[in-house]
Amino acid sequence: MEISTLTTYHCLAFVWYFFIFYSITLIRTEDRPSEVFRYGGQWKYLTVLNLVLQAVFYGVSFLADVLRLIKKLRCAKSVISSRDLLFSVLAFPVSTFVCISFWALYTYNRELVYPKSLDGVIPFWLNHAMHTAVLPFSLLEIFATPHRYPAKKKGLILLGCVTFLYMSWVLWIYSVTGQWVYPLFALFSPAGLAAFFASSLVVIISFYNFGEFLNRMIWGDSIVIMDYLRKGK
Repeated sequence: MEISTLTTYHCLAFVWYFFIFYSITLIRTEDRPSEVFRYGGQWKYLTVLNLVLQAVFYGVSFLADVLRLIKKLRCAKSVISSRDLLFSVLAFPVSTFVCISFWALYTYNRELVYPKSLDGVIPFWLNHAMHTAVLPFSLLEIFATPHRYPAKKKGLILLGCVTFLYMSWVLWIYSVTGQWVYPLFALFSPAGLAAFFASSLVVIISFYNFGEFLNRMIWGDSIVIMDYLRKGK
């Protein structure tokens, strides 16, 4: 994709995610169901955290594109490195996990992840913007430009640390409020919950590997050149 087109795309994507997050903040407190938005507010939901993550990623991507357009290549190089790390380790696997896990559980029993009471609070289009559109955006990003993935060990360690932090946040909220972030968790015994968290980690790691596979399959020659240049400097 031409740099000017890529810049436009990243700018529009950043504005889109900013708009979605802003739309969530407009939901009036008195309209929110009592079981939603208590301790931790909206910041306990992976969906909302993912929206912020995507906005940050596309903001960094837009900055990298602008620096390339104005020929600030030295600055662009460091920003691109941050962009690629952010996309490979977090933006792609988390957005894929949010979309697939949400709709799988929603299809099984929506009350476990998205109670029907939310239908009168969150518009239909906003629900799909948060839980559906995130995956096509990430796939389009892979097709739009190549990304240099970190060494496998480094990437998985970073992804595992972030996953552990979110799980710790969920457990902390339960310890303080006695309420689970998602009703699904109340169905498990402690051992069952540990197994669920472990399986979720396996799933999100598989999404990381899938993103790396797609990136190399589509941009194989470009990735080889990028790796060669990295090792040569």
